[in-house]
Amino acid sequence: MPGENLTRDEARERAALLSVDGYEVALDLRSAVGDGDGDGEPRTFRSVTTIRFRCNEPGAASFADLIAPSVTSVSLNGKDLDPGEVFDGSRILLEDLAAENELTVDARCAYSRTGEGMHRFVDPEDGEVYLYTQYEPADARRVFANFEQPDLKAPYRFEVQAPEGWTVWGNGAGEAVDGVWRFAETKPISTYITCVVAGPYHYVTDSYERTFEDGTKLEIPLGALCRKGLAPYFDADDVFLVTKQGLDFFHDHFDYPYPFGKYDQAFVPEYNLGAMENPGLVTFREEYIFRGKVTRASYEARANVVLHEMAHMWFGDLVTMEWWDDLWLKESFADFMGTFANVGATRFTDAWITFANRRKAWAYRADQLPSTHPITADIRDLQDAKLNFDGITYAKGASVLKQLVAYAGEDAFLEGARRYFKRNAYGNTRLGDLLSVLAETSGRDMTAWSRSWLQTAGVNSLTPQVLLDAEGRVAELAVVQEAPESHPQERPHRIAVGLFRHTPEGALERYARVETDVEGPRTVVADLAGAEAPELVLVNDDDLTYCKIRFDETSLATLREHLGALTDPLARALCWSALWNMTRDALLPARDFVDLVLRFSGRESDIGVLQMLHAWAHSALVHYAAPEWRATGEELLAEGALRELRAAEPGSEHQLAWARFFATVASAEADLALLKDLLDDARTVEGLEVDQELRWAFLEPLAAHGVADESLLAAELARDDTASGKRHQVRCLAARPSAAVKAQAWAQVVESDALSNALVEATIAGFDQSSQRELTAPYAEKYFAAIERVWQERSIQIGIDVVRGLFPSFQHRRETLDATDAWLASHADAAPALRRLVLEARDDLARSLRGQACDAAASGT
Repeated sequence: MPGENLTRDEARERAALLSVDGYEVALDLRSAVGDGDGDGEPRTFRSVTTIRFRCNEPGAASFADLIAPSVTSVSLNGKDLDPGEVFDGSRILLEDLAAENELTVDARCAYSRTGEGMHRFVDPEDGEVYLYTQYEPADARRVFANFEQPDLKAPYRFEVQAPEGWTVWGNGAGEAVDGVWRFAETKPISTYITCVVAGPYHYVTDSYERTFEDGTKLEIPLGALCRKGLAPYFDADDVFLVTKQGLDFFHDHFDYPYPFGKYDQAFVPEYNLGAMENPGLVTFREEYIFRGKVTRASYEARANVVLHEMAHMWFGDLVTMEWWDDLWLKESFADFMGTFANVGATRFTDAWITFANRRKAWAYRADQLPSTHPITADIRDLQDAKLNFDGITYAKGASVLKQLVAYAGEDAFLEGARRYFKRNAYGNTRLGDLLSVLAETSGRDMTAWSRSWLQTAGVNSLTPQVLLDAEGRVAELAVVQEAPESHPQERPHRIAVGLFRHTPEGALERYARVETDVEGPRTVVADLAGAEAPELVLVNDDDLTYCKIRFDETSLATLREHLGALTDPLARALCWSALWNMTRDALLPARDFVDLVLRFSGRESDIGVLQMLHAWAHSALVHYAAPEWRATGEELLAEGALRELRAAEPGSEHQLAWARFFATVASAEADLALLKDLLDDARTVEGLEVDQELRWAFLEPLAAHGVADESLLAAELARDDTASGKRHQVRCLAARPSAAVKAQAWAQVVESDALSNALVEATIAGFDQSSQRELTAPYAEKYFAAIERVWQERSIQIGIDVVRGLFPSFQHRRETLDATDAWLASHADAAPALRRLVLEARDDLARSLRGQACDAAASGT
């Protein structure tokens, strides 16, 4: 990996020297089928690239990017260069450049099994081969020679030779002529959003039409594709419905017609990301095609991703950040716009609840890690960039934009976006380019706002202080703002403060709400003076700002006894989120959080919130509960889950959610026996359909507790002999409680690169089981001995998966923390991105130990 890095300084120097007029890329993918290259060498394809570019300092030297096993020829301005002299495995040296240049590179590039570059997948179900590309942030150079940085935009012409019977898709419209697929030239775009998808995919089409006020008509051909094996499950009609709703919404709000011609959406196998915004050819992980029954939350999440990627057509593709420092200029906006459009255009009108409960939880965690960073980050190189696709850049950035809308006004915000697109179309921008238009449209001081919100790290806490007068009314209500010592920045917050009391019928409802600006350490909310005494004060009602909510003693006591009586679903979600943050911060014992979930989650109407509560309750048990209480907590959660499963409406999504949660927490012999009987149809729960996906969900805990052996898992794979089934089986096999199993799984991931990215992920997920702490304890030492080698030898994606996934996160002992510190102390010169991953894992472990101490103190032990 280190030899493939590119620094920000190198990119800036190259951008100052060069400008690119166009690319012609010819790929021969016929080698994707049949025998490989042999002799243990990687399977390769031919890639021929011609780049036309200008140099404003004739005679200067620069370089092109290419990661390939071999280069056949290099020609610069008609002169043949010796590949052995100019190509070092990742760069092509270009000397004595002219004012106008033409570079042609003929190379053998390698197919990928890690989801980076040109990924090749063989479907075990029918032997068919499927290809797709994934480049962000810098893997286009694994497929064709280029200048791999976002600010050297250019138009592209692709042509692709493919095996007979295949279809090929690209960014532009394509057609096959004499066996060669040729694609229309793209608009000027960055390297990382070019795309090729090829194979015998199942393809469905539709179209979108829009007539604008001036009478012009826009027609966009729509397509959706997936593997043939998933075609029976593919609900393309729903994908097209959300797509059309999104296009209408963005045309209404952006006043800039979709600029990239067609709009294909490809659901592809073994995908590392959720999705990627390649213009004209968006790629998604195929898990968004649901093989079994899922809850409404899953459809909402898919719609959110579809709209997130669509927002990128403007924020990111049309207007692109200059360098990865300003990654937020696309990701924060797309994350905000995805939810904004979901609420405004689709059936998922409660999507802000999911945002408050799920997306912001990701942000809060990331913003309290030692690796937290401002939304506008300091990205020194490509390894930094890879790790900055994180909760800060996405969810915190989106949360801050939600605060900006409250601060500046929705109309001013959208008008700023419209001016931003028109001024910078097909160009590259920095922070100041956006702030200038927002200052114009809002009349607000965007420089000060940016300094507080975009250029500083950390999350503030807001706590209410309530003083009552002699008559029991509010004499003064103030909001106290606190910042962590590590990031002491106080920020201006536009918030709503809600006051809640019980109705005569017992419901906990809002009776007063005031919007106000919070400045400094303490802000008095004068408009609430004289109000009836509240039983609950919610200082970020409606979730307008980004902060950790805290409670006064009265409010916390009310929630402990009456959380389920809170009728407003968003307010309830915010309270749950605040209580979870208190648990993670060792302010609320884990057993108390588990108790709240057991008493009140059964009343939760929002299915997405319920599923988040299930995840949090399990995390509270395995990470933050005192070890001596863990078995009790597990028993309580299993009893509660089974009780709610049986009480849920037959066939409902709540029943499904409780069934999955029961499988997650089941460990007692009787509970495991019930799961086994449900698999064998020996027992049933009225209305619960145990489909194939639910069968695998039941099998994992059975495997982890030694009930499902290798033969049973083999029989299940025979029942579900698909790519999805194989991933499930691999995970379950690695979950078995055997020293030999763990040794084999470790060797397959750490000592070998034979597994694909998807099977690496599945093996790691099965290996590290919270119920097998003693079994996996010996691997803590092995982990620290191996990770630097893994980081150096493997691709960055696999390196991230191994370093994150195999950290001994369930070894909750001081010795594990000491071992982590010792590795960090002795590896001060390790790659910064590797050290960041270890530092983050160390912080999570230290937080677990603090939470366990808090929980133990609650029991007096």
